[in-house]
Amino acid sequence: MLELWKDTALQLKGSERRQFMAKVVNLLGWGGQTFAEKNLGWNRCTIRKGGAEGKADVCTEGFLERRGRPRIEEHLPSLLGDIRSIVEPLTQTDPTFRSTRIYAPLSADEVHRKLIQHYKYKDSELPSTRTLRNKLNDLGYQLRKVKKCMPLKKIPATDAIFDEVHRVNHEADEDEATLRISLDAKATVKIGPFSRGGFNRQGDNACDHDFQPDATLTPFGMLLPQSGASHLWFTESKVTADFMADRLEEMVLEWKKNNSIHTLVINTDNGPECSGARTQWLKRLVDLADSSQLTIQLAYYPPYHSKYNPVERVWGILENHWRGEIIDSTVKALGLARSMTYRKIKPTVRKVIKVYQNGISLGKKAMREIEARLDRKEGLERWFIKIEPKPQIG
Repeated sequence: MLELWKDTALQLKGSERRQFMAKVVNLLGWGGQTFAEKNLGWNRCTIRKGGAEGKADVCTEGFLERRGRPRIEEHLPSLLGDIRSIVEPLTQTDPTFRSTRIYAPLSADEVHRKLIQHYKYKDSELPSTRTLRNKLNDLGYQLRKVKKCMPLKKIPATDAIFDEVHRVNHEADEDEATLRISLDAKATVKIGPFSRGGFNRQGDNACDHDFQPDATLTPFGMLLPQSGASHLWFTESKVTADFMADRLEEMVLEWKKNNSIHTLVINTDNGPECSGARTQWLKRLVDLADSSQLTIQLAYYPPYHSKYNPVERVWGILENHWRGEIIDSTVKALGLARSMTYRKIKPTVRKVIKVYQNGISLGKKAMREIEARLDRKEGLERWFIKIEPKPQIG
């Protein structure tokens, strides 16, 4: 009988073998495991595993995720979200757009300190610095000092502006009825047989000068930082204040259909066409607040720090996506933009045919009426502006 059991066990594999061994031990009764270990050479742990599989009617073969030490996220479910909330506001894209890396001027030790200080973690429950660094890398953050990413200048109010931007953005992200967007225009793209750097598989030859392009396209984009959804428009006209306001009006109608929102937070840099002093831009935003019955909060990034604006990451992805391509037609430019992905989401891409007039502005009298509607933050008047809608009558 012993030889039969041995031979049968040798012919079986995996879970079937283990369950057979467990059944034999059960037949032997009390002391069966000891007997099987001495006389049959069967391991007690294997027998017990087979017994558990038989009772649960489940095969545990290949369950690699159940082996080893559990990930730290299983003990601290909110850890990755808290790390992201600490690092994300301080990240910036590569100013040269030569890579898609996201840089953060923080160390893993600093993240460890902020977790304890701001999120009330205990030092004993947090993982080691090395594990934190691995988690940061898994989230896509590059903790490196890169000189080329350093801003050119700082103004006295830079730190105060950043603190307020982070506060406004954090409150917006925590409120389900507030939608935060990031918008900006990219440098003009010349259409023609010109080199954009890089290589492609076709090995097409490009001109070494681009003095006379067939056309020029200016990309303008909006990004929803929370969801990763992006919207791109291309135009041969100027990206003026009216152009940007028209795109906002276009999207607000769509956003209000799909979301119950009462506030729109706009992140951008203080560029000439959308600055806190641009009269036509402010007038159009006041009109938008009234027509949509939304509170609009402008939150600008400091001067010389535009690469912290989240939409810049979309431009970095786009620039690397079409690097090496010969963009010799508008159709190809739009096609390449449609085929890129940001956070695994493809953007909506449109071409705007309307021609916009540059240089439109309000007179002093008209601007006084608009200024009365603006709630500017004291001390940071040009960077933080709130516009409340006029209540609709009837």
